[in-house]
Amino acid sequence: MDSLPFPIDPTRNTNHLGEKEQQEAIEHIDEVQNEMGRLNEQASEEILKVEQKCNKLRQPFFPKRSELITKIPNFWVTTFVNHPQVSALLGEEDEETLHYLTRVEVTEFEDIKSGYRIDFYFDENPYFENKVLSKEFHLNESGDPSSKSTKIKWKSGQDLTKRSSQTQNKASRKRQHEEPESFFTWFTDHSDAGADELGEVFKDDIWPNPLQYCLVPDMDDEGEGEDDDDDEEEEGLEDIDEEGDEDEGEDEGDDEGEEGEEDEGEDD
Repeated sequence: MDSLPFPIDPTRNTNHLGEKEQQEAIEHIDEVQNEMGRLNEQASEEILKVEQKCNKLRQPFFPKRSELITKIPNFWVTTFVNHPQVSALLGEEDEETLHYLTRVEVTEFEDIKSGYRIDFYFDENPYFENKVLSKEFHLNESGDPSSKSTKIKWKSGQDLTKRSSQTQNKASRKRQHEEPESFFTWFTDHSDAGADELGEVFKDDIWPNPLQYCLVPDMDDEGEGEDDDDDEEEEGLEDIDEEGDEDEGEDEGDDEGEEGEEDEGEDD
């Protein structure tokens, strides 16, 4: 048997080091982890600087995009209805209200880590007096999240956050499932600002590219198109069958004529 490249001490079990050696190893591991942590902090700071720079470079494009969006009727309500997470929060009256929504803006504070604000601009509407509804999200120096929002000035009898449960049983409802709470309750909910998923959806998903949701194809229209194609195919098959039946009838008539001539020849 080949000899080992180094001597082995059979009395030494490296899996069971002494307490002093274990403590020294733990301290060294801790030092390495601290070094890695410092590098991660430096990387986070550099990434934050890049994000802040990019955010400033993007700013001039948003007003131009907003101006173009105003030329498309019902752009924002269509975007919200087509977004899977937002649409789940919309009742029918919410959708009716959002037809008056003309502009959405997301503004990240200069220190991105400190928070952001979302502004919703509305035309004159029968539901509330506000021209703008806003919700802000903040992180204080200790990292604790908080939020605040515009108080909605509802017009008489139009508070959707109070009557959403009453309208669920109206016979005029087209939807058969239970209506969700009003979308506008989001403006009054500050219970857990750190876990406000809707705010993150607006900031990180919808705001960067709302067009991708506005242009989602209508599945009902697609289904109707497929049905039309199926109907055309069926009609085509029926035409072929009818032509086939006519051809068969002509062939049978020809055969009968030939048989008749043969019979006459035999009689002669």
